[in-house]
Amino acid sequence: MGLFSRFKNRPGYAADTYVIAGLGNPGRDYERTRHNMGFRAIDVLSSDEKIDVTRDKFHALIGRGRIDGKKVILVKPQTYMNRSGRAVREAAMYFDVAPQNLIVIYDDIDLPAGSIRIRKSGGAGTHNGMRSVVEELGTTDFVRVRIGIGAVEDGEDLVDRVTGKVPAADQKILDAAAAEAAAAVKDIILYGVDNAMNRHNHVS
Repeated sequence: MGLFSRFKNRPGYAADTYVIAGLGNPGRDYERTRHNMGFRAIDVLSSDEKIDVTRDKFHALIGRGRIDGKKVILVKPQTYMNRSGRAVREAAMYFDVAPQNLIVIYDDIDLPAGSIRIRKSGGAGTHNGMRSVVEELGTTDFVRVRIGIGAVEDGEDLVDRVTGKVPAADQKILDAAAAEAAAAVKDIILYGVDNAMNRHNHVS
């Protein structure tokens, strides 16, 4: 039995509350790395919507606010990437959100740098953070926003690619991608997943 089938469905939560989790690693060493694109998108939402993401809860930093009248909880897991699912599960259970109201944002080496892909469901692929989320939730039926960071180049180490220093020119591409991912999340809430997919699923 999956996690969502065990939710209590408290009145007033599932329909108008969204948990938006951005995956990343805590600490200064990881702040501007490719592996922290989920955090970066959450930071954009935090700034745009004036939601302070500083409360320590669910093994994460969270912030509560509203987008277009809908309640939103922004989540930045502080457990390191490969245990991200614990924070996502605890937040999703506490706020009793429906699967379609859980949105997970993360980096993807299988997409060109700067590209955005929204999906309603799907596997975890090779992403350790998403593997943790899927394992903890017991389902793949939740919305995800993937941010392309580009494939490993010839002679490049995978760990260096995702957690190493990013050249200034690439940072501009990633900054724009984080902003578009934040816009995609807002469009999911305002217009639905299908419309958001039509607007944002493209190759940069």
